[in-house]
Amino acid sequence: MRQTGISRDKPLRALAAKQFVRDPEKEWDYLKSRNFRLICIGDDDYPANLVEIPDPPAVLFSSGALLPRDLVSVAVVGSRYASPAGILFAEKLSSDLALCGLTVVSGLALGIDSAAHRGALKAQGRTLAVLGCGLDVNYPSINADLRQEIARNGVLLTEFLTGAPPSSGNFPARNRIISGLSLGVVVVEAAEKSGSLITARFALEQGREVFAVPGMAQSMRSKGAHRLIKQGAKLVESAEDILEEIRSHIRPAQSSPSSPSPDGGSSPGQRGIDPRSTEKPAGPAETILLRILDKIPKHIDEIAYEANMPVQRTAALLLELELRGLVSQLPGKYFISAP
Repeated sequence: MRQTGISRDKPLRALAAKQFVRDPEKEWDYLKSRNFRLICIGDDDYPANLVEIPDPPAVLFSSGALLPRDLVSVAVVGSRYASPAGILFAEKLSSDLALCGLTVVSGLALGIDSAAHRGALKAQGRTLAVLGCGLDVNYPSINADLRQEIARNGVLLTEFLTGAPPSSGNFPARNRIISGLSLGVVVVEAAEKSGSLITARFALEQGREVFAVPGMAQSMRSKGAHRLIKQGAKLVESAEDILEEIRSHIRPAQSSPSSPSPDGGSSPGQRGIDPRSTEKPAGPAETILLRILDKIPKHIDEIAYEANMPVQRTAALLLELELRGLVSQLPGKYFISAP
């Protein structure tokens, strides 16, 4: 009779004899000395969006504190060798998203990633930078000042141990976290074999929205984005194009962030939070809009005229108010005050 059992003595002996690569106590002391945080997958502050993906990292290292509002986030990624026009667009788009209360996620690489972080910070918004190396590794070195600003006004995140170098194999793993943290991924300038396309593929696999910014027809920097558009990604010309798609993924303002679905779990189609519980009170410009609006629908052009504001600024403020449950949008860009 053939033996079907497998002896476990050898692997058990090997496991018992295994030593830690690093001393855990020394590693913990080092993390504390740098004000780095260790977030495990079962912790309360582990990102809820990230738990939903097929292979969430068991552990995250962070510099800066994650906030509940970071659940309502969009990733903006693209070429390291971006054109000046692409960099300007990514920065403006990220700034507009931040003005609407969204957190901008990217990878701190040169080019589009850096522009995305800068845009969010210029709007005094939140931004998350996901690294392909250890938190204490200054890569890319040219972004040292940007790293520090993100740590003060957002979060640096990685699944790699301190001291881990930015090896090429780390970045695909990093990209799945970028998409996993976000409700959607926007690709701004990407060549046909760009790492940004890997992020877009992860987004599709994770059930996230995918967006792409068109460029010049023959530009090598736009080949990847154009291919995504041909495959069904939504074409992006402004922040409004993104917000139209992700509204359905954000909980209505009256909902609790922990409201269970009928089957007892979290509702997979609503990953957001109650924006009114975390956003600042209405500012002067928002107050003007709230006074203009009532139960009679008004077109955005009429609202902008009465408020004496540019239409684009009016749209950004209205979208922020809508996400906070204070304004409702009707078809044809008409708005009313919320019930």
